[in-house]
Amino acid sequence: MTLDQIKAEVSSPKYDFLKTNEHLGKNIILLTLGGSHAYGTNIETSDVDIRGCALNSKMDILTNQNFEQFTNDETDTVIYSFNKLIHLLSNVNPNTIEMLGGKPEHYLYLSDIGKELLDNRHLFLSKKCIHSFGGYANAQLRRLDNKAGRLIGQAGQEQHILNSINNAAYTFKQQYLEMPEDAIKLYIDKAVNEGYETEIFMDVNLTHYPLRDYKSMWLEMNNIVKEYNKIGHRNANAIERGKLNKHMMHLIRLYLMCFDILEKGEIITYREKDHDFLMSIRDGKYLDDRDQPTKEFFEIVDEYEAKLDRLKETTELPEKPDYKKINEFVASVNERIVKNEI
Repeated sequence: MTLDQIKAEVSSPKYDFLKTNEHLGKNIILLTLGGSHAYGTNIETSDVDIRGCALNSKMDILTNQNFEQFTNDETDTVIYSFNKLIHLLSNVNPNTIEMLGGKPEHYLYLSDIGKELLDNRHLFLSKKCIHSFGGYANAQLRRLDNKAGRLIGQAGQEQHILNSINNAAYTFKQQYLEMPEDAIKLYIDKAVNEGYETEIFMDVNLTHYPLRDYKSMWLEMNNIVKEYNKIGHRNANAIERGKLNKHMMHLIRLYLMCFDILEKGEIITYREKDHDFLMSIRDGKYLDDRDQPTKEFFEIVDEYEAKLDRLKETTELPEKPDYKKINEFVASVNERIVKNEI
């Protein structure tokens, strides 16, 4: 589907909810393409995904009502509230930060406030992307392992689990009482439990620390282990050629987008320079004659993981986004809403 066809489709009665829903209509400040059309990896049969942002209404703001997002499954449309989107952007959430880096012509609607949001995209970039994108990439890799039935071995599985826990643990400092940097140390060593080659160990050095905070952290880590074990029960029928290719492609795309953020401080959603490489993955270049990812593909993934580790040390991005300027921007927008200036 061409861009003109997409615009005509979005203007059709099928998308009337954009005009009639009480939270949308004149509150919408941004509509853009999502999914494969946004990345430039679409094919003839690709679905159209629409993503957007709508301002919280005056009543929402003054009464603290909790409108967060609107979803229409039939059209694969998700519209985030302004306040919810700001929170997600501040955490460099991959599914939303990409909304700020699309091609100019991919913005189907952009109000003056929407333009302000795009102009302030740099405020949201920080080292948090290492863990947000890394977490998504690791989850994608686990899904890929499951569908491909890759025999990575128990030691490889243990490393995946540790990577997921480390990405989750990055947010602990914002969620729970601050602790010394080395208070909880996780690492892999030779297993002591029977049936394991290696396993994750932890060294804990905490004093006078709230039990409930520790319990919550422990539950988060435990849930990751449980979820991985659930995914680990492989199902031979889960191998689907088209979907497997897409998982592989999106895994690589996540790394490439994260590299741009860390190296250039730029959000580049449309992967024009990487198009041929990404499409070769989608077209099956890195599948063997059993429709399994090749060794070469996983070597690329290992190379990208190593690069991400290096960029953690060399990037010039701050540890956290510029919360002060973000809050000033949000306050300015919401004040104008309350004063009926928007």
